[in-house]
Amino acid sequence: MSKLDPRDYYDEFSTSYDKTRNSAYHRMLDDLALELALPYAQDVRVLELGCGTGRILGPLSEAAREAVGVDFAEGMVERARARGLDARLAELTELPFADASFDLTCSFKVLPHVPDVRRAIAEAVRVTKQGGHLLLELYNPRSIRYLAKRLAGAQRVGAAHTEADITTRWDDRRAAVALMPAGTELIDYYGVRVLTPFAASHRIPFASDALRRAERYAMRSWARRFGGFLVLLLRKH
Repeated sequence: MSKLDPRDYYDEFSTSYDKTRNSAYHRMLDDLALELALPYAQDVRVLELGCGTGRILGPLSEAAREAVGVDFAEGMVERARARGLDARLAELTELPFADASFDLTCSFKVLPHVPDVRRAIAEAVRVTKQGGHLLLELYNPRSIRYLAKRLAGAQRVGAAHTEADITTRWDDRRAAVALMPAGTELIDYYGVRVLTPFAASHRIPFASDALRRAERYAMRSWARRFGGFLVLLLRKH
């Protein structure tokens, strides 16, 4: 069976996206992504690939000299623009920007759903300035999150679809690094959601607070290689 057109999937998802992302678990993920990105976003030009409704693009725009987001789902872009953000409709594999346009290019929870992920990464590198940085997030099969996904099965997204309706790839640390093109240098990598057994753990007040602190530490610790999300920090030569 062929997969659903991703635009239809994410257009429908956009109607409930912010509501589902207001949970303590998803706020933690956003906060950790911002902790990694904000130091490189100060007073520079920033591009977020797959900006969604602007939950990360918003704080980035407050720190950056200019922050632009792109998404291929019209519903997502409309909601980001409603927040006053510079969000543009575009394919990640054909970015509408000149070479070397941005000091920081970042993408969170998007690249694993792009069928031609190598081309999307190459485009991200192309539009980044020499000496600039990239923060690119991929999904890790060597993680508790992967096991939880396998046990729980595809979860419902919107009214008519589940996670099974969209392409998803999983790359461990070695495979993720192998996707990076020539002309980039791996500076570091981070593991997000290393310890959380299941997202609902964060509904328990005391457990949620403890997990947030533990996840913040684990993101840079030896255990980072087991993060459900692997964030690669690259510098463009």
